[in-house]
Amino acid sequence: MKNIVILISGSGSNMAAIVQAAQQQDWARTLDARVAAVVSNKADAGGLAFARQQGIATEVLDHKAFASREAFDAALSELIDQYQPALVLLAGFMRILTPGFVGHYAGRLINIHPSLLPAFTGLHTHQRAIDAGCKFAGATVHEVTAELDIGPILEQAVVPVLPDDTAKALAARVLVEEHRIYPLAVANWLKRQN
Repeated sequence: MKNIVILISGSGSNMAAIVQAAQQQDWARTLDARVAAVVSNKADAGGLAFARQQGIATEVLDHKAFASREAFDAALSELIDQYQPALVLLAGFMRILTPGFVGHYAGRLINIHPSLLPAFTGLHTHQRAIDAGCKFAGATVHEVTAELDIGPILEQAVVPVLPDDTAKALAARVLVEEHRIYPLAVANWLKRQN
């Protein structure tokens, strides 16, 4: 069985979309895979309650308890590795990861970003797309590399930027597509491993 570990910092809506897809598509049978654990750097992350309700192991590792980013990432790797993950997914995990962490999971670390990469890496993507006069925005599922939001693209979805859009309205439309393409990209990655 291929174990998936999902990292979250908040509501975990992308994590929930992946868990629901795994259940509906019976990944345990069809892909020999399961979501084994959900890990958060915040004890009050809303997604933890959802994961627990689904019978998924949850862990909390507070980054504020560590003297450095490197120390946190080393402890995080140690925690994740207890689940022997085939795949580690970032789903709203609001931490920039160290090169050592990224290297440890090279080729099996995936993220979703709320823009059409390579455009608008980093934060505030929706407002930046509106300010730039973009006609389209979207989301990208990509492999994580040491350089922020630059790894190989696995899946993308496009949404229009409407004339009266606010960042919040655009974000809501993009999020619908995120929930569709992240599980799709994960399933396709797992299929390639079989």
